[in-house]
Amino acid sequence: MPSLPERERRAASLPVVPHAGNHRDASPAIDPSLDLDEEVRRLKKERNAVLLAHYYQDSEIQDVADVIGDSLQLAQAAAKTNADVICFAGVHFMAETAKILNPHRIVVLPDLEAGCSLADGCPADAFAAWKARYPGATAISYINCSAEVKALSDYIVTSSNAEKIVASVPRDAPILFAPDKNLGRWIEKRVGRELVLWQGSCVVHETFSERKLLGLKTRHPEALVLAHPECEDAILRHADHIASTSGLIDYVAKSPATTFIVATEAGILHKMQQAAPGKTLIPAPPEDESCSCNLCPYMKRNTLDKLYLALRDLTPQVDVPEPVRVRALRPIQRMLEMSV
Repeated sequence: MPSLPERERRAASLPVVPHAGNHRDASPAIDPSLDLDEEVRRLKKERNAVLLAHYYQDSEIQDVADVIGDSLQLAQAAAKTNADVICFAGVHFMAETAKILNPHRIVVLPDLEAGCSLADGCPADAFAAWKARYPGATAISYINCSAEVKALSDYIVTSSNAEKIVASVPRDAPILFAPDKNLGRWIEKRVGRELVLWQGSCVVHETFSERKLLGLKTRHPEALVLAHPECEDAILRHADHIASTSGLIDYVAKSPATTFIVATEAGILHKMQQAAPGKTLIPAPPEDESCSCNLCPYMKRNTLDKLYLALRDLTPQVDVPEPVRVRALRPIQRMLEMSV
């Protein structure tokens, strides 16, 4: 493993050329005859880059990724990498987390507009004012938040470890939980204690229709309902199993059942089908089936074209101001230490 100065020199020596655009049809710099899968693999090797992709990415991006995972798995991978460049096929807060853990590495995000409704709905100044109303409380924030909110938090959690970390806080200590109220309510029930909840929610997980879910259950009585804890309680009450993204995939792979209704972002179905070939996976429908509301519009901003350009041009890069990064690092490290 190269020393830190060596890594810095090597990263600094990588050429950066002007960004050529975000879509192949809008970017004459991309030869339409290119095999982008092959080009991405070539650039990863050339740049000594690692490609981290979330389960909610399109299947063509997942298929060229080095690591596919949920937020916890990707943070763990970012913490361990020896690559010079981290290309994050996910959303902005995930790339920020990678940069917080890797200040001397280049972190690129294929589309800087790939945000998150939870992060957008919890601005740091409002979070700070909310926190000030509860002096002495422990602030626990879901990883779906900005670097600035992480810097104001005592612990960062994901849906994979939130129950364990919340339960570790002394019972006489009040807990603030942000920004997802649905995950917070589920954790309250799991650990048997009241949390002060920020009233945020995910634009995808709040769209699932209880009425249509019940219709699916009627048509597929043998199916088990799986749900992510970001879903509304009206959906969770019908779930046979509630878990993080990786937890849902693991459950399908190990369960003797053969048919599942899946209430989370539909990008998960690609990896789930690979983990459980031959099983029937039915995406839970949104109330308005005229839209693709069970697909995250932010995650889907990333495309194979943009991924290729990000690796080719090493832009757009994600940076975190050093004072914010240093403060945000501590609660992230606490999370990683408690998630072994």
